Amino acid sequence: MADKKKILVVDDEAVIRRILATRLSMVGYEVAIASDGEEALQIFAREAPDLVVLDVMMPKKDGLSVCQELRRVTGVPIIMLTALGEVSDRIKGLQIGADDYITKPFSPKELEARISAILRRTDRADEVGSGEPSISMAQIGALQVEFNKRQVFMNGQRVRLTGLEFDLLQFLVLRAGESVPRSELLQEVWGYSPRHHADMRVVDVHISRLRSKLEKDPRNPEFIHTDRGIGYFFPRFSGSPEAIGA
Repeated sequence: MADKKKILVVDDEAVIRRILATRLSMVGYEVAIASDGEEALQIFAREAPDLVVLDVMMPKKDGLSVCQELRRVTGVPIIMLTALGEVSDRIKGLQIGADDYITKPFSPKELEARISAILRRTDRADEVGSGEPSISMAQIGALQVEFNKRQVFMNGQRVRLTGLEFDLLQFLVLRAGESVPRSELLQEVWGYSPRHHADMRVVDVHISRLRSKLEKDPRNPEFIHTDRGIGYFFPRFSGSPEAIGA
């Protein structure tokens, strides 16, 4: 790995910290570790990691609080670690800004795959602008999506999206008029196929987050529609998709 990516692992269980630090170092990452939420915030500010693996249940400051604080200042990817039965914690973590979650007990190999998929996505995003994009911008009513700058505006005002939220919106806009199954969104945006039905909740919660930022009335959406039993779609608009920004 030419430029080592840095992963911050935050967990109050020493065994998990040791296993993950060893495994992630072996596959080429630089690893920083923290044993509680307060230490995690201090190390994040000092080390500027590329991705955070964050346990929910921790002393001093829990993972949900840490996630909230990080999202106020950064869009760095966050993977939450949650106990198998903590469905509400999983959903809440996604609602406040986590990119993904993985349930305990988990396979370190599965976590490595999730990390790799997210970092590939962020690397692709960093490369935007290195060449001439075939599609530069979409204007749909009050919504403006600038693909090359990875920026979104509503009525001329910048809408702050995380990197993953932008990727999800971009994918739907570029497939405007086409219903996209949730399983395909998970594969194309998150980079892995669903293994359990619960995996689909990752897509549903991110769609909800996007609607809360883009829609006047998220319960009656103008932009991101639900195709019940299938997935989601962005309605076809004038110039979509081949003539966007031409």
